[in-house]
Amino acid sequence: MSVNLEESWLKAIDGEFEKDYMKNLKAFLLEEKQRGATIYPKGTDIFNALAHTPFDKVEVVILGQDPYHGTGQAHGLSFSVQKGMTIPPSLKNIYKELEADIPGFKTPGHGNLTKWADEGVLLLNATLTVRAHEAGSHQGKGWEIFTDKLISTLSEQRKGIVFLLWGRYAQNKSALIDESKHTVLKAAHPSPFSAYNGFFGCKHFSQANAILIKEGKKPIDWQITD
Repeated sequence: MSVNLEESWLKAIDGEFEKDYMKNLKAFLLEEKQRGATIYPKGTDIFNALAHTPFDKVEVVILGQDPYHGTGQAHGLSFSVQKGMTIPPSLKNIYKELEADIPGFKTPGHGNLTKWADEGVLLLNATLTVRAHEAGSHQGKGWEIFTDKLISTLSEQRKGIVFLLWGRYAQNKSALIDESKHTVLKAAHPSPFSAYNGFFGCKHFSQANAILIKEGKKPIDWQITD
């Protein structure tokens, strides 16, 4: 695990990597590698969300649960896959909602969301690693403590962030967020199993931009080019 965090995040969560749970997590990941397990994403991409979206630049947060566990997919950003990979079903539905919500939005030919991350959209999974082809295999090992700390620290130290919480798992994280300082928008998960139960038509992308504009901030350009 390459811990090369962007400076503003290191300052915000000072000392977190010295805590026992993080030491145990490091030991678990080392054990996985020693027994020959393939872990996604690769080590240098584990903290990609934090690298692309500095602490003081976060404007919107989109919470996911687990990295993709297929070969070549995960690269450290929730819902995002590397170029050349098939666009996953949930992301296809996110693009569908964007087409309905944002005038002129056109679905790109890939699923790499790095552009959003660079614009201030923190694409954070609750668990930052996974064993290849075994969904949920690194849950309950300490990552959730770490990512909960990231969310609560954003809530405490920043103001005016828009949190997009899709599905019950993400919505449970609202307990970490001070809604007197931030906006929380909730909807069903974009998965094909639930998108028709309230994700389609939620208009979270235009709502987020309207809130940012009201706060005197620059809206997110959701369009991704090929």
